[in-house]
Amino acid sequence: MKIAQIAPLTEAVPPKFYGGTERVVSFLTEELVAMGHDVTLFASGDSVTAAELDAVWPRALRLDPGIRDTLAPHFMLMERVYRRAHEFDVLHFHNDYWPASLFARQRAPFVTTLHGRLDLPELGPVYDELPVMNLISISDAQRQPLPEANFVATVQHGLPKNLLTPCERSRDYVAFLGRICPEKRPDRAIRIARAAGMDLRLAAKVDRVDEEYFETDIRPMLGPDACLIGEIGEGEKSEFLSGARALLMPIDWPEPFGLVMIEAMACGTPVIAWRHGSVPEIVEDGVTGFIVESEAEAVAALDRVHQLSPSRIRATFEARFTARRMAENYLEIYETLARPRVGRLRLAV
Repeated sequence: MKIAQIAPLTEAVPPKFYGGTERVVSFLTEELVAMGHDVTLFASGDSVTAAELDAVWPRALRLDPGIRDTLAPHFMLMERVYRRAHEFDVLHFHNDYWPASLFARQRAPFVTTLHGRLDLPELGPVYDELPVMNLISISDAQRQPLPEANFVATVQHGLPKNLLTPCERSRDYVAFLGRICPEKRPDRAIRIARAAGMDLRLAAKVDRVDEEYFETDIRPMLGPDACLIGEIGEGEKSEFLSGARALLMPIDWPEPFGLVMIEAMACGTPVIAWRHGSVPEIVEDGVTGFIVESEAEAVAALDRVHQLSPSRIRATFEARFTARRMAENYLEIYETLARPRVGRLRLAV
């Protein structure tokens, strides 16, 4: 098939450091190319891909100090794709509601994966007002705030099978991976690790919007037993996660998916996560980790992680969360979209 993948321009594809959406777009794009499909990736010019790259902006917007209006390059992105839409069997957007108005008025089949939270009060009226478009959720929990939206499938994320693998090393700390922000609750992670008598290492970035939260709430909690090591790249994650007794994910928001959970599983590392959003769909309680609802439960779970088998955790990852499985599920959707259709598309993946 001739497939267009349309990524946000905020980060490169794949991102240099943090960037869940762009990382997933990269995994999907490369897997589709490996399966023999003709893929064009619309993304920033510093992206790296085996697909044809249509570089809409020279570099990722987050790394471009000259950018003041980040909406302008995304407006240009939509126009660039529109002009080339006739070249493709299907257009796959990863840009929230941006494609709806323009692409509902052209003939090329298109679908949009929603990667973020959908419980914001302004989103309901927006999607109610837009033309009907085919949407894909990344967990069943994600779609609950928009029950009337035209979700055609849920496709969970996947990683390349050998991107992250278990490393032979002692597991002598607890890990926190991602962003330092209120909804990720690094403060809980610090308290849990201390209550369990374990060291915590936080491999996380601090965005500008979260700098005040970090300085006021988190920095005073850091110490020799709770060390912030900053952002880490893909090449460092296997060693970091393999050295952890568990990944702590003490979230306080409806997590749409949580890529860090399957990254930990790929390394055979148990996940201890709050019962929010997608967590019950990703973590198999008592198999790949423990689902908790309080700090006390999380501390107790840390005392039980030795009961879980790293090899079984890794095997579960291989069965459920590879990029090949993700790509096959998306291809089923693309093929249905590319056929002549009557009425609304309805799929179950």
